[in-house]
Amino acid sequence: MTARIAFQGEPGAYSHAACRNARPDMEVLPRPTFEDAIEACRSGEADLAMLPVENSTYGRVADIHALLPNSGLKIIDEAFVRVEVALMGPRGATLSGVRQAMSHAVLLGQVRGFLRQNGITTVTGADTAGSARVVAERNDPTLAALAPRLAAEIYGLDILADGVEDNADNTTRFLLCARTADLSRRADRMVTTFTFRVRNIPAALYKALGGFATNGINMTKLESYMVGGAFVATEFYADIEGHPDDANVKLALDELAYFTTNITILGTYPRRRS
Repeated sequence: MTARIAFQGEPGAYSHAACRNARPDMEVLPRPTFEDAIEACRSGEADLAMLPVENSTYGRVADIHALLPNSGLKIIDEAFVRVEVALMGPRGATLSGVRQAMSHAVLLGQVRGFLRQNGITTVTGADTAGSARVVAERNDPTLAALAPRLAAEIYGLDILADGVEDNADNTTRFLLCARTADLSRRADRMVTTFTFRVRNIPAALYKALGGFATNGINMTKLESYMVGGAFVATEFYADIEGHPDDANVKLALDELAYFTTNITILGTYPRRRS
């Protein structure tokens, strides 16, 4: 039986492209929401879940930070997808004939220069790949979609213009999650992701993070978010360079534990980017 990887969205979405790039041998399993993609993996319907965690232009994907710590899944790898945008239309459509372009609201904000230059107005769709599907169904040469090139391949559309994004460096980072953690040291450079809550004492966060500085550990991400509907209950989500078995990481985590009420290791995995 072919292994399966779940993602949020329709076939042709950027998450689908991430699955194809990172695990080309796996069968993809589209799901309408992040919760559904997580549940598909948790239930065993899928072997992995591909979840976007942050974008270089728009920042973190807040839903994932809230869902992942309580999902029961573990991070086993990361993947990066450059947000390359193509304008696509029905067979025979031309760029000069396009009057409207449909896509997700966030993506429409990333192609303003191209749309203005070509006099194209926008139509907000539910998501990028879904917009491509709608354009294929309507078969109107004046209506195009803005989506990954993969969507044109799936829905039988012509690419009318490629690389139309305003920011050529826009990239989304994804996390590959599984039901079971992989704690093996499978690369020279490893990342460890964890969550923690600090004790209610003065300067607790400052003291808790001091161990990473004194032990020479690079913390590449630190996010905070409220939990339990209370403004006083704050959880922190962190990425560090290193493996939990490294001597300096052990020392830093021991010091962190002294100033926190709980620490949860979400996964350790290879660093895919420098």
